[in-house]
Amino acid sequence: MTALPPDPDPAQTPDLEPGGGVTPGATPPDSAQTSGLGEPEPRPRNRITPTSVATIVALVLLIGVFVAVGVLLVLKMTGTTG
Repeated sequence: MTALPPDPDPAQTPDLEPGGGVTPGATPPDSAQTSGLGEPEPRPRNRITPTSVATIVALVLLIGVFVAVGVLLVLKMTGTTG
């Protein structure tokens, strides 16, 4: 026994025009689809997860590097550093 294909055969679909359109007033056939999750994700026990803490730390470090480079560039432009 073979499984049916998920999409209908265009040659056997009624009211299908050349190019894949349908005639006015006709409803195209349903196609197979998958939607939704198989199983809901469990809610974390804490509001702050380890991933969110790591993200915040990385973001603070990145902002600190940008600020430090900006201050260094301003000091070099003004001639304060040798």
